[in-house]
Amino acid sequence: MFAYVARQAIYDGEKNVFAYELLFRDGKSNCFPDISPDEATSAMLADSHLSIGVENISFNKPSFINFHQDTILYRFPSTLDPLNVVIEIVETVDVDGDFIKACEHIKNMGYKLALDDYDFSPRWESLLPLVRYIKIEAELIDMNNAHVVRKIEELKRSGKILIAEKVETLDEFEVFKLAGFDFFQGYFLSKPEVVQHKNVEVAASSVIELVAISSAKEFDFDKTAEVCEKDVGLTYKLMRFINNPLFNKRQTINSLHHALRYLGSVELKKFIALLAIANLKGEKPADLVVSSLVRAHFCKLMGVAMDLKDNPPSSYILGLFSHMDALMDMHMPDIMRTLPFSEDVKLALCEIHTDSPLALQLRICLAFERADWALIHELGIKADIKESQLFEMYYESVQWANDMKSSLLEG
Repeated sequence: MFAYVARQAIYDGEKNVFAYELLFRDGKSNCFPDISPDEATSAMLADSHLSIGVENISFNKPSFINFHQDTILYRFPSTLDPLNVVIEIVETVDVDGDFIKACEHIKNMGYKLALDDYDFSPRWESLLPLVRYIKIEAELIDMNNAHVVRKIEELKRSGKILIAEKVETLDEFEVFKLAGFDFFQGYFLSKPEVVQHKNVEVAASSVIELVAISSAKEFDFDKTAEVCEKDVGLTYKLMRFINNPLFNKRQTINSLHHALRYLGSVELKKFIALLAIANLKGEKPADLVVSSLVRAHFCKLMGVAMDLKDNPPSSYILGLFSHMDALMDMHMPDIMRTLPFSEDVKLALCEIHTDSPLALQLRICLAFERADWALIHELGIKADIKESQLFEMYYESVQWANDMKSSLLEG
């Protein structure tokens, strides 16, 4: 039995990832809506947790997991760690006596409860004392509505932790933050908050030079060594990365020239792109870089499945640089004018809805991040990749990015 999982980030007021909302589904439920969401959640959650572990999907951050009526009442999976998991109660439940008792039992087991899609209705009053987190959709947070403002103040006074959902713009984020919301869920981090050019320091210019070299059809090892030798920090990162046991299981690499020849041109192009992202992220949250790693590996696997054979590895570079607008606080077309990528990569990054295979890969990445099951099914058909294979690839990519995080962002 195959377990389907997607994750959506929940950010704090400093735009760092606080937690992930995990969405579990039965594979058939993407095609046959008559399958109960309770059945899919309980069965698939148990299988996924026991075989993979939610901590690997959420990078060891807290996991918010949706639970429906019967799953709470009859099939609650107590194998989940209450220190790492938040039980998210969906808005479709019936808040009756039995349900309240079940929630009390779960809370007494040490789990934290979250109420999803709170709409300020009186029907939730009996459940509120048991809930620690309350999630409210952005369109309902009307700060000009006296009733809404009063309820938000009451919830804050009672110690509730408020999460604003579907926050799509920087303006909304700032308003809700000022209103007292603690966490935020939405896609504002994937776009620049302020469109401005950064002052490019010497280290950053070296990185761009490396990217230019690695984008050429004929890889110049000597020129790469020259660029790295000018930047001690960059050389250190490259050596640290190459010595990672995920890639190098046979021997210790002790010199830069040895490292370059040992890896070869194709792998070096991938590694340099990774190092470029890690060095250019500046003060941006590390989780944005990790998301870039997931996309890069996922696109690479999709490229192989779609039989896209190219050098440099366009699918990999596509995914890796897909967050560059957020990392650099610039519009993507402006960034692409400064980088020597192929026209196919540039077009896919700037015009995601084109019909190219690369743009299709990027749309599949976004569909997974937004847990859009119907779109994943549709795009999988267009890519001629089995849906179960896509989910396996995504699992592998999340694990790979998690494993590589320490090599890229630490030390």
